[in-house]
Amino acid sequence: MTIRVWDYQQEYENERADLLDAVDSVFRSGQLVFGASMRGFEAEFAAYHGSRHCVSVDNGTNAVKLGLQALGVGPGDEVITVSNTAAPTVLAVDAVGATPVFVDVDPDTYLMDTGQVEAVITDRTRALLPVHLYGQCVDLAPLGQLAATHGLKLLEDCAQAHGARRNGRVAGSTGDAAAFSFYPTKVLGAYGDGGAVLTSDDEAAARLRRLRYYGMEERYYVVETPGHNSRLDEVQAEILRRKLRRLDTYVAARRAVAERYAEGLGDTGLVLPTTAAGNEHVHYVYVVRHPRRDAILEALKADDIVLNISYPWPVHTMTGFAHLGYAEGSLPVTERLAKEIFSLPMYPSLAPEVQDRVIAAVREALLKV
Repeated sequence: MTIRVWDYQQEYENERADLLDAVDSVFRSGQLVFGASMRGFEAEFAAYHGSRHCVSVDNGTNAVKLGLQALGVGPGDEVITVSNTAAPTVLAVDAVGATPVFVDVDPDTYLMDTGQVEAVITDRTRALLPVHLYGQCVDLAPLGQLAATHGLKLLEDCAQAHGARRNGRVAGSTGDAAAFSFYPTKVLGAYGDGGAVLTSDDEAAARLRRLRYYGMEERYYVVETPGHNSRLDEVQAEILRRKLRRLDTYVAARRAVAERYAEGLGDTGLVLPTTAAGNEHVHYVYVVRHPRRDAILEALKADDIVLNISYPWPVHTMTGFAHLGYAEGSLPVTERLAKEIFSLPMYPSLAPEVQDRVIAAVREALLKV
């Protein structure tokens, strides 16, 4: 049996009756878009985070893009973020006509090094875009202070941190707005694409609702301002609504998997994940480090274990962003991590015996390299 970094089949079997009922309830409702399921999910997701508004959209990339637009970010502006992230974070900045400006990451947590942010703020800076990476939160306190001092907006990228907390506050509840992805692999994942933006700013929420619906308010064909078609459909909304009730259970299961890895691999030369003080990690992915990463992955592949690297190419090194002018060595921590990190299998239904096979194979591979 091939072991992969993520699999949903067992979770589907466990939840099949509820998921099929969710689909059936939508199909029988007579409303496939902008119906009761979407409204219910938005209300419940907002309540989970203590936010006034949730505006659901079609995917996480558009959640970041529309979140930036709703906060007033556009052509000519700069947005400070990180290069150690999935490319969609940065593509969303580019899509609104703004310029991404990168800072390096902390060598232990791999999160934004907030101490570097102030030095790159200019008169064009409009927003800060921290990424709550791999399942734990960036410390937003210093970023909030910088935003207040310099008149900036703070948009949290929460695509990898559903349910994560810092000092008791859930990810997505601190900034001016927060963008979420519900791609199937996420801690709260749909059976297709989906996304959402949280905000407690009434005006930003109103702009978001217009932006996701062609720029219209309630009446079709009456465009208030140019927008997009970025709606979350009723089927995915109802599935997410059902799964939201199990989010804390998913998180607990992921933490149990992480604890088992720590017990099984803690005495090896592998660098295991570090949880920052004050953080409650949800382990979206279980990222480890080793200088002989590629040799380890080859050894594991020979044992029918196919793993992943999050992320092998920092965004600033990609040809599509060469115009930004970041030379090799400009973000040394990010660049070093890209050569050493890889992800072990992590999902709530990962069976202990399968995880034990992964642990044994990793230990054996470490002896060979």
